[in-house]
Amino acid sequence: MKTYPLSALLGRMKYITRWSLMRNGRPESLSEHTADTALLAHMLCLIARKCTGTGAGLRPEMVATAALYHDAPEILTGDMPTPVKYKNDALRNAYKAVERESARVMASLQPEELRAETEAYLTGTVLNDAERKVLKAADRLSALIKCIEESQGGNHEFEAAREQQLAALHEMNCPEAEYFIQHMLPCYAQNLDELTRGRF
Repeated sequence: MKTYPLSALLGRMKYITRWSLMRNGRPESLSEHTADTALLAHMLCLIARKCTGTGAGLRPEMVATAALYHDAPEILTGDMPTPVKYKNDALRNAYKAVERESARVMASLQPEELRAETEAYLTGTVLNDAERKVLKAADRLSALIKCIEESQGGNHEFEAAREQQLAALHEMNCPEAEYFIQHMLPCYAQNLDELTRGRF
């Protein structure tokens, strides 16, 4: 009987730890990051559609699903630290090639009928340009929120990363991300009682 290991491989995202060069108050797994990014990506699409009027061509469910796969190649490559990954064009291009090959190999671990669609999710080619931008913004928001949480826990290790992520988000000129930063991001500084007081 032939077996197909992709789903089991995807289940290993919980073993990949992010932010490997930083001292973490609480480690973050790749599984956590992808779930957070998917929720944020879906929310950004809804904001674009309903609040900022910039949602033409956005498919919230498609973007959220792509977000669940967006870092899956790191199961094979590990989480390459950002300062290394983006140091120069040669490293960036080399890493992108490794990611593409990782996605191809992972997609090949599916039945033939599922490979093309799976690879499209793994590489993000299932999305249009506007959707890829929203996914990138959600990815950065997830990183920013991690930095905020670490800083709130008294870990100063993440302060520079926090400023870098926020600056990068502003540079994206993404109205839905700016809306989120203004109206939703401040709530991440609140505790559970503050988040829910008087709401139910």
